[in-house]
Amino acid sequence: MRWWDIDSVLELEKELFPEDAWSRGMFWSELAHSRGAAATRRYVVAEQDGRLVGYAGLASAGDLADVQTIAVARDHWGTGLGGRLLAELLRAATEFECAEVMLECRVDNVRAQRLYERFGFEAIGFRRGYYQPGNVDALVMRLTTAPESGSAAGDDSVQGTEING
Repeated sequence: MRWWDIDSVLELEKELFPEDAWSRGMFWSELAHSRGAAATRRYVVAEQDGRLVGYAGLASAGDLADVQTIAVARDHWGTGLGGRLLAELLRAATEFECAEVMLECRVDNVRAQRLYERFGFEAIGFRRGYYQPGNVDALVMRLTTAPESGSAAGDDSVQGTEING
């Protein structure tokens, strides 16, 4: 993800997460930590025919990584793009030498939970009222062993979709 992607990312963010969308400042802050030798973040976007159709981000500290966000345009649900984005984040976690990857997921987002479970994430707890202003609980999930190459990721050939850092 680059600064020029932020407007498109924000459009998709507001469409998919209307109650708890990230702000422009939050994305700028994350990008500021994703460059240089001491980078602790990796943000990627997926584009098809010049249109941003997905994005994802990971933050790391020491041997722990945290999936910050994954979003896929509704017209690309079921294409395997979410799996490709997650696989890219897990590659980054390996590159950052992280032993664990954590994430929070809305308890009502069963679609995302299934994706994470396919990659080996396990539910370990809840954060009550985590998503505001809707006061929706978060399911906390953890991955301690990276999936085998190619497993769980589904179809890596989402036609015409390019993932860029």
